[in-house]
Amino acid sequence: MSHAVPEIRIIDVVDMASFGLLPPCADPGFDHRTCDYWEDADRGSKAARLAWLEPEAGSSARVPRRPALFGDDDDLPVAAPLENPFARPTDAASRPFNPLLQDEAPVVDNPFAPPPRVRPLAGAGIPRKLGLLGRGRVAFGSYAKVLLIDDEAAVYAQFGPLSAYPRALRLRELYPQLPDAPLPAVITCIATTSAARGAGHAKYLVAAICVDLGERGFAAVEAYPQAGARPDATSAATPGFWVGCGFRVAVDDERFPVVRRELE
Repeated sequence: MSHAVPEIRIIDVVDMASFGLLPPCADPGFDHRTCDYWEDADRGSKAARLAWLEPEAGSSARVPRRPALFGDDDDLPVAAPLENPFARPTDAASRPFNPLLQDEAPVVDNPFAPPPRVRPLAGAGIPRKLGLLGRGRVAFGSYAKVLLIDDEAAVYAQFGPLSAYPRALRLRELYPQLPDAPLPAVITCIATTSAARGAGHAKYLVAAICVDLGERGFAAVEAYPQAGARPDATSAATPGFWVGCGFRVAVDDERFPVVRRELE
């Protein structure tokens, strides 16, 4: 009897929908969905903070009030916006023909033009963790990926440039033997659900991240595992896991080892 091959997909965490795919940690004592341990060198925590998964309070639609020139102007009528004859009409039938707008001309893709800017994820309506993942997305791209098996989240990983993680920078300062140039990307978190553990899915996701980082121009990637930790008690994995992913032990410290992989 043949069994259906499971469908594996890897999703970049870039918005609320993809953020909602993050599976919780196997150990409820901490949670990578709220962890800011690597982003905050002094006060970062790995603890589960459920409030961080909810959109931050406030309304992003609020417009700052202009100063009153003649006392309180709350009751003054709001002036209608001036008509811009060069703006693209929202209703072509209601506006006169504008020869400067060529609606009939096809849009030609310009391969030499810069890509449209990606808005950073921040502000009201965004969970705090998602805001952390989106701080440098305009310059770097996505900072996290989720691996789905038949549309069920199985593995989560967070990564990015070294400059995004102050605690990683501080840790590297302890080891002058680590190369200063080129600076690596880092993978700060790799976590597998209990149901998916042991099937090689985490290694598959790490491999995909290494390809992604290589295409973004990085020459190396590092990770900072926790020596002697139980599999459910860390989202940084173990040194043995990283060696199995093609990393080498660059710093063989009994507490805070560093693993590194050169990228092609």
